[in-house]
Amino acid sequence: MTELATDSLSEHSARRSLERAALIAGLPADNAKLIRLGSNAVFRLDPTIIARVAPDVTALPNAVKQIAVSRWLDAVGYPVTRASRIAQPIEADGRVVTFWESIAPETTYAPIRQVAVLIRRLHELPPPPPSVQLPTLHPFGQFDVPLPTFEGLDPADAGYLRDRYAGAREQFAAATFPLGAGVIHGDANVGNVLVDGDGNPVLIDLDSFSIGPREWDLIQTALFADRFGWHTAEEYQTFVEVYGYDITEWEGYEALADMREVAMTAWISKKAATDEAAAGEAHKRIAAMRSGGSRRDWGAY
Repeated sequence: MTELATDSLSEHSARRSLERAALIAGLPADNAKLIRLGSNAVFRLDPTIIARVAPDVTALPNAVKQIAVSRWLDAVGYPVTRASRIAQPIEADGRVVTFWESIAPETTYAPIRQVAVLIRRLHELPPPPPSVQLPTLHPFGQFDVPLPTFEGLDPADAGYLRDRYAGAREQFAAATFPLGAGVIHGDANVGNVLVDGDGNPVLIDLDSFSIGPREWDLIQTALFADRFGWHTAEEYQTFVEVYGYDITEWEGYEALADMREVAMTAWISKKAATDEAAAGEAHKRIAAMRSGGSRRDWGAY
């Protein structure tokens, strides 16, 4: 019988699962250091190994997909985070743990030119072999899936965001995308491309890999420049020149940008019940979405 986690994901609970999984895998975890606590808990075991702990066992199919995607991309020569060559993923204490080769001793994000290179290379790949089962992208869930409740938000904010989420679900399903569907990362942005010890870019965070419209992998970089101010105009122009397409010139850009804002805000809103900072950020974002106000003060998560 599958064991279920009985407590929320925290450094303490994630470390407990990590230690049990590492024992099964025969890896050292005594000196594991927490790198990040978000949707997953990410630890550095030593200079060569990274571990990711998912919140509960429902993440098992996605973890299986991540391992398969990593090994497929590595086999075809695409620069991707490499899954450790052990039998995994591993269920431990009601959570799912995966182990990865460290890209570099320190975290260094790739410049925008290298980000564009990797996204373009990914979008040019043929479909994976049958052994790699990629889902079809449904960023707002399919129509038979209940809408999120957004516990922890003010009721008025939660109701507004649910309405926007439902609208985005319908808009995305009805949209026509000129670049067509193919293999996509699903969360492609500068935060998911690291630089290795030789200065080469490496794609990380394979959770959202799917088959979907390529525009979904371009919209965040455009948003980061256009609405948030996280990229300069020059950086965005470099991205466009390297990738070979400017999504902001597409007639569907504003609608897709709005959808992506809803997805980003929904993600952080789901953390509001247990994270005071996330609740504050969600409220600020929803206020801006309601009023059409500036997004320049949105925090990066």
